[in-house]
Amino acid sequence: MKRKIALWSLWAGFILYILLFAPPVQSSTLTLLQNLFTGHWLEINPIIFSLFSLVGIWLLIYTCLMLFDGRMQKIAAWPFLLASIATGVIGLIPYLALREANQEFSGKKDIILKLFDSRWTGFILTISTIILLIYGLSMGDWQDFIIQFQTSRFVNGMSLAFCLFCLLFPTLLGDDIARRGVENKPILQLVSLTPLLGALFYLCWRPPLWESIPQISSTAIDKTSVTISKT
Repeated sequence: MKRKIALWSLWAGFILYILLFAPPVQSSTLTLLQNLFTGHWLEINPIIFSLFSLVGIWLLIYTCLMLFDGRMQKIAAWPFLLASIATGVIGLIPYLALREANQEFSGKKDIILKLFDSRWTGFILTISTIILLIYGLSMGDWQDFIIQFQTSRFVNGMSLAFCLFCLLFPTLLGDDIARRGVENKPILQLVSLTPLLGALFYLCWRPPLWESIPQISSTAIDKTSVTISKT
């Protein structure tokens, strides 16, 4: 219960901050968004471009855990993942608050689940992240980023959302580790304490989930046998 209260409080607090206390919306934000979505990336500060892209990486990281977690929950994960495409962490926190602890997985994996369960997905995300970090850190204009962080609601909110993605990842990690039959606690601690790169290491390292075939009860088998004998 304390976890749920903390998550709902964080969610409400972040929304209130964005609406009431964050820097104002700048007219330049529309130009920035147009450049981001039309491929004019050379006109964007590499730090801001990398940060925007890393938020997308975080959404994919969460997808790699939430799709399996949502299979065993009363609520589905995919509506929250879709909402997060437009709202980022604001769309994800309600799922983290509503879900219950669960360390099981049953059923077959379809092509989407197999994709997000593959270590190759983790490798691709890791390589992409390293490229983005090198590009942003080596080519970026830090003075311009600080000014935009202080004056632009979009850049300010996106930066804080990135930090929240790092902070909230352990809420899903423990169950995913147990779901895969892993008992290596130092790995859990390492991943929990290392922002972003720790989560990517986990995706590259974690063993795949075993598929389970639904078992047929003995009663059902007896009924089937009777039906066959009558025919």
